[in-house]
Amino acid sequence: MIQIRVLPRSSRCEVVGIQDGALKIKITSPPLEGKANDECIRFLADQLKIRKSQIEIIAGRKARKKTVIVSGIKKADLEALVESRSAT
Repeated sequence: MIQIRVLPRSSRCEVVGIQDGALKIKITSPPLEGKANDECIRFLADQLKIRKSQIEIIAGRKARKKTVIVSGIKKADLEALVESRSAT
């Protein structure tokens, strides 16, 4: 389980670091009708090299700060991937 902070309507999709203990992600979609959530899941799946079905937003569907659960990946592997992506 990880905390993410989503910045919709950005010029490109990218991980920009850690803010207040949450992984900060920029996405291009607007926060309308779940489009930002869908793009967020797609982007995270691409970055983690897993299927979209392995990622679920369990809290914050209508907020910028979300709690995401990732299945099928070890916690240590997830933390390592988050660390490597946030270092860029």
